Amino acid sequence: MKNVAILVPETAVIEAVADPRYLFTAVNEFLKSAGKDPLFRVQLVGLNKEVKVTEGIFSIHVDTVLGAAAKPDLIIIPAVSGDLGRAIKLNQEFVPWIVEQYKAGAEVASLCLGAFILASTGLLNGKTCSTHWLFANEFQEMFPEVDLTASRVVTDNDRIYTSGGANSYWNLLLHLVEKYTNRELAILASKFFVLDIDKMSQSPFSIFKGQKIHNDPDIVKVQEFIETNYQDKITIDMLSEKFAISRRTFERRFKRATNNTVLEYMQRLKIEAAKRQLETGRKTVNEVMYDVGYSNIKAFRDVFKKITSMSPVDYRNKYNKQSLN
Repeated sequence: MKNVAILVPETAVIEAVADPRYLFTAVNEFLKSAGKDPLFRVQLVGLNKEVKVTEGIFSIHVDTVLGAAAKPDLIIIPAVSGDLGRAIKLNQEFVPWIVEQYKAGAEVASLCLGAFILASTGLLNGKTCSTHWLFANEFQEMFPEVDLTASRVVTDNDRIYTSGGANSYWNLLLHLVEKYTNRELAILASKFFVLDIDKMSQSPFSIFKGQKIHNDPDIVKVQEFIETNYQDKITIDMLSEKFAISRRTFERRFKRATNNTVLEYMQRLKIEAAKRQLETGRKTVNEVMYDVGYSNIKAFRDVFKKITSMSPVDYRNKYNKQSLN
């Protein structure tokens, strides 16, 4: 029997508490239907017996409080909401317990923005991690020692697991089911819950918003200039001269401030503009390519696929209803 402790943090997203409980108990039912013993003992664990969430609209009554919880094999940290710095402070009592249990052999998984609480334990330092793409900049600012790979749906390293944004945590839960049982049962769970079992990237869903939460006002001016003129041919030397910063210093400061090279930043701006046109307009892929400043179709397709994990045509067909008419 695997003891699964689903934490119920203050400001928890109620679905991220209920869904893993539902999944693991459903897997127990699948096993019983096959004449096998249930595998998971699931406990909701809180700092208090009752946790009010969604601004007090809902209350979650936990199975046990932290000090009385059974020794876990797996700890699940659900997503939290609201001010993330405040959420970390409200849930500080979980931190030493998570660290202690991990050191004793437990595995730890965070769902979506639960990565902020997991990262506050220090256990993610030097490890890869994912979280909701919209909060990637804030996460990197708060936890620079963590290797954030925000495009990933699931990360798995050294008994620590994280998931991407929102409902992508279902893919992490299926990953855990497969790990603890087998592929066949994970597929059964994916069919029961109508889930795409092997979704590996949240890149098609992300929206690029340049990282401006930093303390370099000169680089903010550069970012604003690039964002206004992204369709034009802009070179690093041109930017370095325009803003009177030596090229080597400029590239170093830009990368430190934005977590992107200058080239990466310009590419992501162009592709974000292309995505918006492909989502809503009737222009061809070639027309969109020229609009955002590319002249080589292969280069445009390669960069588009690298950033979104989809070709421009597939992206348009996925999001633009007009393209199907």
